[in-house]
Amino acid sequence: MKFILPLLLFASSTLAVQAFAQTIPSKEIQIKTALLAAPEDQRAGAKVYGYTSAGEFTTLKEGTNELICIANDPNGKGFSVACYHVSAEPFMARGRELKKEGKGFHEIFDTREAEAKAGKLKLPDNGSVLYVTTADLENVSWNTGEVTDHYTRSVVYIPWATSETTGLPTKAPGPGLPWIMDPGTHRAHIMISPARD
Repeated sequence: MKFILPLLLFASSTLAVQAFAQTIPSKEIQIKTALLAAPEDQRAGAKVYGYTSAGEFTTLKEGTNELICIANDPNGKGFSVACYHVSAEPFMARGRELKKEGKGFHEIFDTREAEAKAGKLKLPDNGSVLYVTTADLENVSWNTGEVTDHYTRSVVYIPWATSETTGLPTKAPGPGLPWIMDPGTHRAHIMISPARD
C-alpha cells in the first residue's frame, strides 16, 4: 500500500507532462501553419518562431528573406499566426519581453511609446507590413496542419502618422478599405481588413 501513492503521483505527473506536450504541435506543423500568413512568394525564405514541446518560445526555422513569422500561441484563444517585416522586429521583440514580464496591453503600449519617444526603441522608418491569419480552432487539424475557413488581414506600421499626414480616415469606411489606427503614436498603422466570405 505504501508504494501505491508514489506510483499514482508519478503516473499522474507523467500524464500531465504528456498532455501538455500534446497541446503543442510538431515543429513541422507549426512552421506550416505559421507560413499561412505569409505571401506565397515569401514563404520559403521566411524565418519562423514557435514553441518547444515545453512551451518555450524559440526559432523553428532560420530565414533568408526579410519576413518573420510566428506560429500559433498554444496558450492563446483560437488560431492566430502572423508574419511581419524584419524592420519591426525590435518593436515586436520588446512587446514579447514585456508580455513575458506579465504586463497587459495598456502597460505594453505605454512602455513602448515612452521608449520610442526617448529613442530607446527602434521603429520601422519606412513603413512595415504585418499579416495576421486567424481561424476557429475547430477548423484547424494539428495532425496535418490544414486550416480551413481562415481569414487574413494586413497592417502597415507607419509610426507617428496621423489622419492629417496620410489622408486616411480613423474608422473603417468599408470592407477592404484602409484606415489608420492609433494615429499619432508609435503604434500608428494602416488597417486593411478584406470582406469576409
